[in-house]
Amino acid sequence: MSEKAILEEEYENTAVPLHARKSLLSVSLVWVGFPMIFTGTVTGATIVTGLGFGKGMLSILLGNLILFCYVGLLGILSAKKGYSFGLQSAITFGKKGSMIVSGFLSTLVIGWFAVQTGLTGHNMNLAFGSNLYLMTFIAGILYVAVTLIGVKSLTYIGAVSVPLFLILGCWAVIDATSHSGWSSIVHFSGNSTLSIGVAVTMVVALFADSGTMAGDFNRWSKNKKDSLISSSMAFPIANMIAMIFGGLIVAAASKNADFFQYIASKGGVVSIISIILLFLNLGSVCSHCLYNASVGWSNLLNKKMRSTALVLGVIGTIVAISGAWNHFIQWLSLLGIVVPPIGAVIIMDQFFLRKNADISSSFRLNAFIGWGVGTLLGFLTEFYAPNLSTAFVSLITGGLAYGILSIIMSKSNGLKESQNLNEKAQ
Repeated sequence: MSEKAILEEEYENTAVPLHARKSLLSVSLVWVGFPMIFTGTVTGATIVTGLGFGKGMLSILLGNLILFCYVGLLGILSAKKGYSFGLQSAITFGKKGSMIVSGFLSTLVIGWFAVQTGLTGHNMNLAFGSNLYLMTFIAGILYVAVTLIGVKSLTYIGAVSVPLFLILGCWAVIDATSHSGWSSIVHFSGNSTLSIGVAVTMVVALFADSGTMAGDFNRWSKNKKDSLISSSMAFPIANMIAMIFGGLIVAAASKNADFFQYIASKGGVVSIISIILLFLNLGSVCSHCLYNASVGWSNLLNKKMRSTALVLGVIGTIVAISGAWNHFIQWLSLLGIVVPPIGAVIIMDQFFLRKNADISSSFRLNAFIGWGVGTLLGFLTEFYAPNLSTAFVSLITGGLAYGILSIIMSKSNGLKESQNLNEKAQ
């Protein structure tokens, strides 16, 4: 196979033409391999521990349904024009404004790359006593290499990672439940440290940034239907499966509730398979995040995706090795407040208010006001009504604020134009 066949055109700065679009299976594999990861099992375990089994599973369902609607709509919009997130955001925020929005999210996902790369080394150290820094360094090199191949590699890694995760996950759940029984699992009460609202925010925040950048993946879909189906493979399906695995493990074996540590502790062949799965699994989410960041920054800098990925991958790996990734988790939890209004404003603008709009050279201030209002009300909810879902509040209020402001401005501009016409007629 030639180099040209392996390294396809990525269309960093232009729309993906129809002849270059991928099949439904290909785009679905890109998405399904993204959230079916160990991080999802940890989140599911945390939610069930804090809420109990019944309420925990309800929160996981609600959060994933919100993600399905959110990512699904953004994906449909990107498939319509074949635009990446950077180009898509330029329609709503203006070409100059999109530099802020795209740069912001493209930088955040580098943080997620560092978190997951560092988590690879941490898990290897915890389970087998491997050198933390060496394992993190090796992981970083491997994940950057996968990303350099391009969107095609995201399809391949999903095709391998997902079946292995499902097989090992089902085995782990069956093994854990066989020692406790379904009755004790269903009646698992947890420690009551979370509310349903906070748990829903945790689910949404986990993929708030990359979910908002859905255009980077769904621009490859041939049509809106394919786009929606491929998005659903991630949310609710793949993400829910990972979280349910984590929730079941913690309800059945609370003393050994970490999904990876549970299977790694079994020893023998299972431990070897767990290592392979760890690198494939976290490699999948890392390559997705680095791809998001690279497409975004290559569009901003008018560079090629692969050269940008190499530079950003080196930065992310250095951050991971330094141990700074430990401090990202709490900060990234704020993504559930800051990021959803961005997507909400885009959906309101391109789905309801300006369906046929295209990239504007202007700086669209009303879009930033909508983002700001959603973020502000999300933070106020965090402080004054912490039991509610800040992600849902910021998402809804951001979209509504932009919609209301746009309608008011449109009517005001229409009135001014009418007055000008009347003055000219006189």
